[in-house]
Amino acid sequence: METIHHYIGGALTEGSAAGHQPVFNPATGETPSQVVLGDVSDVQAAVDAAKAALPAWAKTPTLRRSRILDRFKTILWERTDELARAISAEHGKTHDDALGEVTRGIEVVEFAVGAPHLMKGEFSEAVGTGVDSYGIRQPLGVVAGITPFNFPAMVPMWMFPIAIVTGNTFILKPSERDPSASLLLAKWLNEAGLPDGVFNVVHGGKPVVDAILEHPDIKAVSFVGSTPIAQYIYSTGTAHGKRVQALGGAKNHMVIMPDADLDMAASALMGAGFGSAGERCMAISVAVPVTDAVADALVAKLAPQIEALKIGPSTDTTAEMGPLVTKEHLAKVKGYVDQGESEGAKIVVDGRGFTQSKQGYENGFYMGGTLIDNVTPDMTIWKEEIFGPVLSVVRRNSYQDAVDLIHNHSYANGVAVFTRDGDVARNFAQDIEVGMVGVNVPIPVPMAFHSFGGWKASVFGDHGMYGMEGFRFYTRLKTVTARWPTGMRTDPEFTMPTLG
Repeated sequence: METIHHYIGGALTEGSAAGHQPVFNPATGETPSQVVLGDVSDVQAAVDAAKAALPAWAKTPTLRRSRILDRFKTILWERTDELARAISAEHGKTHDDALGEVTRGIEVVEFAVGAPHLMKGEFSEAVGTGVDSYGIRQPLGVVAGITPFNFPAMVPMWMFPIAIVTGNTFILKPSERDPSASLLLAKWLNEAGLPDGVFNVVHGGKPVVDAILEHPDIKAVSFVGSTPIAQYIYSTGTAHGKRVQALGGAKNHMVIMPDADLDMAASALMGAGFGSAGERCMAISVAVPVTDAVADALVAKLAPQIEALKIGPSTDTTAEMGPLVTKEHLAKVKGYVDQGESEGAKIVVDGRGFTQSKQGYENGFYMGGTLIDNVTPDMTIWKEEIFGPVLSVVRRNSYQDAVDLIHNHSYANGVAVFTRDGDVARNFAQDIEVGMVGVNVPIPVPMAFHSFGGWKASVFGDHGMYGMEGFRFYTRLKTVTARWPTGMRTDPEFTMPTLG
């Protein structure tokens, strides 16, 4: 069995060997590898390596840092297939879906390459007699990222490209469920010329997370995951004096107005609800058709498409949906469907009984697409994030009913409206209390030069991910006010300086 190691100070290491955890191939149920689990000593080793690299890296001209990242970007484009295969082998998503993940990650690298321009400060001449003032943004120091299983390459690339191009050194704690992608990224960063210690990878569970959150030399932590953990990350990290951005869970709604193109809406829901087996924080998990007539027509269009979903391993080029990440997560998702049924929802398409007939994949963690109608706001399946191939239908009588439904949810990550009415679209975009909004776009994930982030219980902290929010998060502002003496010294001044 292959062992997946830490990457600290430019080298693979077993570290403390505090333990090991099996890494599954979700398509087969087999365990071809195991990952080392770190502890406090491994985090300390990574911090030591990052601290040692920090002074020279922070003083490296931004243009040189950007050139290294540009070479890394070229390597990523050349080896996209390799990285996608590594993702699929441990996460289970289809190869095309993994390729899409890699592309969205590369977009952030492309944006970060522009750091020489994006890091420019402000300058004001003669704010007073002979006095100039200017603002500069400087790195924080050693920073860390804690990333989820559902995007083992993209989410780390939401963080570290901006962190390192701005002069920080970085420690990545990836999900132990699919850790191999992080080591490919580390290897290629080294190949691009990144100095040892600037980027480090430490695997592990809660002991490693706690060590990161409590370490006094780690100045900032980025996190993406579930809301309960995001709350813990934020409260613990800030209690230890860190800057923290923690993105939590989601329950993303898609409102379908009576004037919407139902074929377009149904197609959008198929991709947004069942792509990556629903294991996306921006997956549409709730369809909100306005009026029963729209709901009946929408369900009639969706049901046969969901029943016809092609489910299989990433090696099957015709597969539209792969397995879930673990056997335990599969059982959890099925349990939500069981609970919805017991609470009175109508199971229109039931994916719980799906079995994979492809030879060699019978023990994979597969579930069929599931459609549940007549879901109401008092049901658990509406309240909680399911994170699986389950699409709920919550019927509403009017536009305002739909908006009120969304506003009553504790999550506010993403939302979409499908309509032909410009007034409805504009009002919805302005009034909806959700962080990311799509108008006839089902998954409104911002491009890299904008920023990603929800509202309410979907985010903890003041900054979004990547874009200019990322540059602000990973730097701190310093304002310099300077006067150059002409050779004549003045007497001390004991009043508030006015500089005039």
